[in-house]
Amino acid sequence: MAKQTWTLDPTHSELQFKVKHLMITTVTGSLKAFSADLTSEGDEFENAEINFSGDIDSIDTGNKDRDNHLKSADFFDAEKFAHIEFKSTSVEKDGGDYIVKGNLTIKGETNPVKLTAEFGGIATDPWGNTKAGFTLSGKINRSDFGLNWNAALETGGVMVSEEVRLLGELQFVKSVEA
Repeated sequence: MAKQTWTLDPTHSELQFKVKHLMITTVTGSLKAFSADLTSEGDEFENAEINFSGDIDSIDTGNKDRDNHLKSADFFDAEKFAHIEFKSTSVEKDGGDYIVKGNLTIKGETNPVKLTAEFGGIATDPWGNTKAGFTLSGKINRSDFGLNWNAALETGGVMVSEEVRLLGELQFVKSVEA
């Protein structure tokens, strides 16, 4: 079977992160600008190759001061490290879903990560484009990527959790072969 390229449809995709604040509530943020492509054997995604890039300057938590703090050297250091990058090392079928393993680079630090991609299916839109949908989830430890800023609380614990949950709704469009 021939290699097939799929490109992220940014108007029908979103990528969020969730972090505990004060250990009592969760703050949600998102990357508003990102791109991804995957190469597969036809419409089968096992063993696909996935590449992702996210623009740090597009972080949005709904609070400008917090967004600016996240973009600062305390966290992502957007001036020096403008992007988050991911490159898959394996994609394995797990029932109807996929286990995606790869290398995630944040703030110049690269670490292996494991994500789950729930396969939503393939559909054709009204304009004849073939689309594939995935719901992505996973967890990382932010300190593994040099995102170490924190503050101790008088009551014990810390202001920001180490664990970051990643959530994505990703729709890819199949490239038309010439």
